[in-house]
Amino acid sequence: MVFTGILHHLRKFLLFFFFCFPLIVFSQKNTIQGKITDIHSGEGLAKASIYVIENQSGAIADDSGQYALSLPSGSYLLRFSYVGYKTKEIKINLKTSVYQDIQLVPNDLLEEVVITSSRKDENITGLIMGMERLHIDEIKLTPALMGEVDILKAIQLLPGVQATSEGSSGFSVRGGSPDQNLILLDNTTVYNPSHMMGFFSIFNNDVIRNIELYKGDFPFKFGGRLSSLLDVHSRDEAPSTIKGTGGIGLISSRLMMEGPLDKKTTWMIGGRRSYADLFLVFAPDKDLRNTTLYFYDMNAKLTHHLPGNDKLELNIYSGVDDFGATIGEFSYGNTAASLTWSHNLYNTVFAKFSVHFTNYNYNIQSHMENTRMNWDSGITDWMFRADLHHPISRQWNLTYGISSILHRFRPGIVEMEGFEKNYELPISYAGEHAVYLSNEQTFMEQLDLRYGLRLSTFRNMDQSQQVYTSIEPGIGGVFRINENSSVKANFSHNTQYLQLANNSSAGSPLDVWFSAGPKIKPQKANLYSAGYFHNFNDNQYETSMELYYKDLKNVVDFAEHAQLIMNEHLEDEIRTGTGKAYGIEWMVKKNKGKLTGFVNYTLSRSERTIPEVNNGKTYLAPFDKTHVINIMAAYRLSKKVNISAAWVFATGNPTTYPAGRFELFGEYFPIYSGRNENRRPDYHRLDLSVNYVPHPDSKKWWKSEWNFSIYNAYNRKNPWTIYFNRENETAAPYAEMMYLFGFIPSITYNFKF
Repeated sequence: MVFTGILHHLRKFLLFFFFCFPLIVFSQKNTIQGKITDIHSGEGLAKASIYVIENQSGAIADDSGQYALSLPSGSYLLRFSYVGYKTKEIKINLKTSVYQDIQLVPNDLLEEVVITSSRKDENITGLIMGMERLHIDEIKLTPALMGEVDILKAIQLLPGVQATSEGSSGFSVRGGSPDQNLILLDNTTVYNPSHMMGFFSIFNNDVIRNIELYKGDFPFKFGGRLSSLLDVHSRDEAPSTIKGTGGIGLISSRLMMEGPLDKKTTWMIGGRRSYADLFLVFAPDKDLRNTTLYFYDMNAKLTHHLPGNDKLELNIYSGVDDFGATIGEFSYGNTAASLTWSHNLYNTVFAKFSVHFTNYNYNIQSHMENTRMNWDSGITDWMFRADLHHPISRQWNLTYGISSILHRFRPGIVEMEGFEKNYELPISYAGEHAVYLSNEQTFMEQLDLRYGLRLSTFRNMDQSQQVYTSIEPGIGGVFRINENSSVKANFSHNTQYLQLANNSSAGSPLDVWFSAGPKIKPQKANLYSAGYFHNFNDNQYETSMELYYKDLKNVVDFAEHAQLIMNEHLEDEIRTGTGKAYGIEWMVKKNKGKLTGFVNYTLSRSERTIPEVNNGKTYLAPFDKTHVINIMAAYRLSKKVNISAAWVFATGNPTTYPAGRFELFGEYFPIYSGRNENRRPDYHRLDLSVNYVPHPDSKKWWKSEWNFSIYNAYNRKNPWTIYFNRENETAAPYAEMMYLFGFIPSITYNFKF
């Protein structure tokens, strides 16, 4: 009854904000609104600034460049600005509400930057702590593995972010597990963002515009994870003529094309395919010639402009990995699609209504002589979102909305020839719903606050009908000491209802997602963070120091030797307890000049305390790394040649080794140490890259460049896994290390037209 009453009042509250509040606020004012874009590409300039000279007020554009100002009738001088672009001023006599698009011209005098925020002083003025916004042009400067520039490899160079294993696209943020990261492609969830067993990501850099990484302090419209949000955006607007870009590498090639369909409709389509399997036909071994080994993916986007500045966007992604041999075949893949309607409500309320579909599945087929087996598993989501941005003034910049997700879990279906009945784990469903409201407010020109509330509810639709509800508040602020320095602080509370059954730190596509239920409570985390930020020499140099502390409840781990695959009673293998993670992150960054780059260092610890694991003693989390150092540098030798280098160092991951053995009836059995009491050897690696543009000033329609890169330049043998072997039944065991990559050179030919 209490819960029903809360929802009843909350429904009234939302109806007020959606329909009544905008009318009250703007009943006495006129509105100027429009979109701020790049004059060449037509892409919206996220967070561009609008300033009213007469009353010293202003506003900030949203993520797509849409802006709105509500002012009394009168004459005003408006100043539009965005870092990297020339400031533009317009005079307007406002008598009625008007629509005014603004096109800004890039400032060609600015030097190229490396992995920096979209605003040159974003680290000083930005409200959200631990957020990094990277443009795809900046990401392309990082050295590539086998010629494939990868956004997930690029973010692993940021402080607080580490790879889960050698060469993997899986990542851990501030000691959290990979399933605690929410990964979105155009606001659609991606459950497994990897190709080739994790060596590459599903994100084609030709179709990506930029990414935003939030290390715990999420925008209130997103939730459901504890550690991070990776928000990936595809290209926004297509050019007025057909254009394309692509590349040919050693293991894969790609092509993207975009252009107009008519005056109101634009399109974009891009694809990649690896071709390692094409070379196997020349192998001397007949079995190898029949082996399948490839991945492909496809991105497509259709944008249609409607009357009244409305817009429809259709985004589609599909990708598959296939590994096949004479004994069987293994494949897995993702599908993600969304349809978004952007609509203006009450002149200054920007609304986005969207429907999303995502599916991750894998399939294993066995072709043995005596038996044939087919195993299929996956997870599917349907989601509806309504997100509204309501900029009123510099004191009231509201966002609010709702989301609703239907989860479908398919743990496993096994079909075997010769058996009358298939083995099938029950398919289950769950609903996850949320409403949110937040505001950004400015005080005294020095202090900005961001605060809000998210109410989420989760219902397990099996026989238990278990319902969980969580109130997720958050507050953060920035105090600008002067134009070059600021201090920030933040608190947020996050809840996670889904988790991944995978106890391998090396990564595996055999993902089994399961939800909270009667025996498994949702995971919760309180994040406290604070930092000091200072820039030098007109923002040419950035320095920062961030401290964080995470307090975790109902954190998930697994019993010793847990059976996670095809287990009908998976909840019996789950162990829950508490955890904490804390650390400090330093960053020094140079943004301008021929030499650009950064150095960052993270000192951190991540622990778990679970009564039924490790005899109740506190132990290190699987992705705890005490010391992490990342160094990235790029140097422009000339217009034709750019060189870059990246060096990484990290303390080895915690692991459990045998501490002894005992004999029983002539058999020897290992005695293991406590959970994660040992560590693997430290990890370090140097990557190098040279980018050569033969004709940088060419006016021809076809432009090209060459990229030469070396992964692991000094051939460090970093452990991928460590196992124990022995010469005979009675001999003492000894450790052996398996590593994946040594020195790997690659070459890629990139082009655009």
